[in-house]
Amino acid sequence: MPIVSWIEAGEDRVPEPMAVKPAEGPARSRRPPIHEEPVFDTPGTPARNRGPAPGDRIGQFIRETASALGGNTGRAVRSDLGIYAAWCAEEGKRALPAAAETVAAFVDAMAKVRAPATVRRYVASIARAHRAVGAGGTVASPPVKFALKRMHQSNGRRQDQAHGLTWPLRQRLLETAGARLIDDRNRALLAVAYDAMLRRSELTSLKVSDLLEEIGGHGTLLVRCSTTDAEEQGETVWIGPDSMRLVRRWRERGGVEDGFLFRSLDKGGKPAGALPPGQVARIFKRMARQAGLPDSVVRSLSGQSARVGAAQDMIAAGIELPAILRAGRWKSTSMVNRYGERLLAKRSAAAKLARKQGRK
Repeated sequence: MPIVSWIEAGEDRVPEPMAVKPAEGPARSRRPPIHEEPVFDTPGTPARNRGPAPGDRIGQFIRETASALGGNTGRAVRSDLGIYAAWCAEEGKRALPAAAETVAAFVDAMAKVRAPATVRRYVASIARAHRAVGAGGTVASPPVKFALKRMHQSNGRRQDQAHGLTWPLRQRLLETAGARLIDDRNRALLAVAYDAMLRRSELTSLKVSDLLEEIGGHGTLLVRCSTTDAEEQGETVWIGPDSMRLVRRWRERGGVEDGFLFRSLDKGGKPAGALPPGQVARIFKRMARQAGLPDSVVRSLSGQSARVGAAQDMIAAGIELPAILRAGRWKSTSMVNRYGERLLAKRSAAAKLARKQGRK
């Protein structure tokens, strides 16, 4: 099976190496095979330490990880390791545990066709698999570090930043949306995404029963599926009364009484199944075009834009970092600092000094 077809099919085992037809000659007695598949350290050279076949351990880990982690994290690790295992099979390399040079070669190969952030995620997934088999030092070894350094020197390390849907943009998109049922859904989706600082997967997995309207008109929302909530205990977040009114209008017009809160619409314009996560960015972009925003802004919007914009507004309002971390369910400050780097620059020592000096 071709490598691409195998990845798309989501198989857990790597494809078996192509059998090599033996050269013609006198018949020889055949030795019983030690394994169904040979293990290679370098292309064409059997490994001295014959362990499990190349696909056995990595395939088992992929299955176990997808089952244990679940959600987007499980899917991401499964996808990353599937790509890595397919590359190893094609190159005749042992996938797990791998030699440090194998992982380094994988980094070099992926750096030519993938963004640095994607390659770093691949490496993190490979490291997770190696720690599980007691070989955690492989990915932390000099060959892998040097490969990552080569990638960053060649391609850079900085990621493109999604454009934040800050409060003024949020309001503009809400006000310029149309009067159709799909427009009511889009308004409610954007409003909830901003208030709860939701990732796109969190947003599309919401159920009607997760949202409770409280006395005073505001709401509380249970976020059940989060990338930072490994045990899926859920976290409760606040929704503003104006956003609750938009949700109520969408539900009443669409007849959404239970099940998924945000739905796709069928050809007849009626609510159907759950909204795919990939549609969130498209919805934001369509709303932005309708609002007349520049093409450069439209292109830079993503499914994270409402979350980014809310974080930027909190920083601009002087809200303390621990409160922002709790609101966005972040475990570290790196992403918040990244989202608000231009706003934080205005609070830098150089900016404060310039203000004291009366510079204009």
